[in-house]
Amino acid sequence: MTDYKSSPLSPDISTTQVAPQSKFEADNPPGEGETHKSGHWWIWAILIAVIVIAVLVYSHKKSAAEAAAAAKAAQAQHAVPVVTTTARKGSIGDYVETLGIVTPVYTDAITSRVQGQIMEVHYKEGQMVRKGDPLIDIDSRPYQAALTQAQGQLAHDQAVLAEAKIDLDRYQQAFNQNAIAGQQVDDQQQTVKQDEGTVLNDQGTVANAQVNLVYCHITSPIDGRVGLRLVDPGNIVQAGATAPLVVVTQIAPITVVFNVAEDYLPQIQKQMKLGHKLRVDALDRTQESKIASGVVSTLDNEVDPTTGTVKLRATFVNSDGALFPNQFVNAKLLLDTEENVTLVPSEAVQRNAQSAFVYVIKSDQTASVQNVTTGTTDGVSTVVQGINPGDTVAINGFDKLQDGIKVTERRQRSGTGSSAGGSGGGQGGGQSGSGGQAVGGNSPGSSSSGQGRNSGGSGP
Repeated sequence: MTDYKSSPLSPDISTTQVAPQSKFEADNPPGEGETHKSGHWWIWAILIAVIVIAVLVYSHKKSAAEAAAAAKAAQAQHAVPVVTTTARKGSIGDYVETLGIVTPVYTDAITSRVQGQIMEVHYKEGQMVRKGDPLIDIDSRPYQAALTQAQGQLAHDQAVLAEAKIDLDRYQQAFNQNAIAGQQVDDQQQTVKQDEGTVLNDQGTVANAQVNLVYCHITSPIDGRVGLRLVDPGNIVQAGATAPLVVVTQIAPITVVFNVAEDYLPQIQKQMKLGHKLRVDALDRTQESKIASGVVSTLDNEVDPTTGTVKLRATFVNSDGALFPNQFVNAKLLLDTEENVTLVPSEAVQRNAQSAFVYVIKSDQTASVQNVTTGTTDGVSTVVQGINPGDTVAINGFDKLQDGIKVTERRQRSGTGSSAGGSGGGQGGGQSGSGGQAVGGNSPGSSSSGQGRNSGGSGP
């Protein structure tokens, strides 16, 4: 056999040994193991994708819930707080409001009818007096002396008359016996008549002296209140002087005189012809407090052509003296009463250039603009058409309200009227009051109606 020698440049074939194969390698050849691993990687990819999708879905739902909660909280935070009340069905008076002046039925400025010195003043300033109560005494001694003189002259002349009548009887008897001429009898008859005239004159003088004596004691001619003292004891007064010694004014009953436009005259006359008593309320200057209530007693017989008004007089019992003579008051004349009408507080009625409207609060706590037609108002409540009794309406917050906005409702405690107001709603002394403008969004510019005569606008 050929002997091969090993070379340093080539491997030693005879000395090279092959490592034995493991059991795994023996069972799984190299090509088969790689094929098995490559067949399971997609399962892990699907699992990872599912986990990622689940995480994304959870995060999205959580974000949506948080956004909804934030939106709800923001919406609740921006809800407009308003005071509300409920429209109701009821009655309302048709009033005419005007300025009136308290006028006493009687005012007596008493002057002296005799001359003399004031001896005594019986009244106190501001005292209530009755008819016949003593007020002032004037020195009556001169008039008492004059009365005595007149009575003495009367007695003298009565005696002369009696003597003349006796002589007439004697002459008549003598004439019947043809003892004297008839002319003498006729003369005596005339003498008797002359004496009778003298006696009558004396009686008049006595009566005049008695009247002057009465005039020295001044008494109250009416029930009423005495004013401030104008004279003092010791003053000399003159007969027929224009300056009064005392003024007495009747307080109860008392009247209020006021003017109304001639346009209301037919309604007033109709009510008076039917025998209805027209009620009149006297209010203070602010028109917030009622002083007294009375009834119309009469009206003037002509219309004032310069003003187009007619005067009315209303009578008040005034037992408490609340009405004071010459006091200015606000008179409210009730012309008629409307029954079964829909009423809302006057401040709930807003107006823009087109119509009158109210904000109706729906069940979902949103505000809705509702056009209405207004009618009679008494300053507190207003007749409206366009909503139903039971509807909830806002009575303030008008500067923030707009159609469809969310509101936070706060119920009015009592009554139909409220002093709470958003933009306006004042009272105006018989004139229409005005409020501020509403702003924002779709809200029509608005102003609340004030107290005035039953004037009403109409919606479109």
